[in-house]
Amino acid sequence: MLKLIVVIVTVDKTDEIIETARKAGATGATVIHEVRGEGLKASKTFLGLDFTSVRDAILFVAADGCAQDVMNGIQEVGGFDDNPGSGIAFQLAIEDAVGLRSQMPYILESMEDDT
Repeated sequence: MLKLIVVIVTVDKTDEIIETARKAGATGATVIHEVRGEGLKASKTFLGLDFTSVRDAILFVAADGCAQDVMNGIQEVGGFDDNPGSGIAFQLAIEDAVGLRSQMPYILESMEDDT
């Protein structure tokens, strides 16, 4: 089974998160620049200017067996639990996907290593 790992993080951590996820078994990344969100408290503005830091959304596809390693690496680099507001990461099961032909040999190899 495949997992989609979604990470929302400050821009200064994007490259480090991608490098860590690749080392842990993610086969690629899609970065969506300059996303915005709010936590428990609404962001502060001054004269219509937003003071929240710019964030990136990073999407990874990983084999089920290495998805937790990817998540652990992301947590270690991002320090999300230690620094509230620094980011979030979560994973979802992928039921079906197309467009992964070039990555499938690596994904299948990773799945075989887990058995």
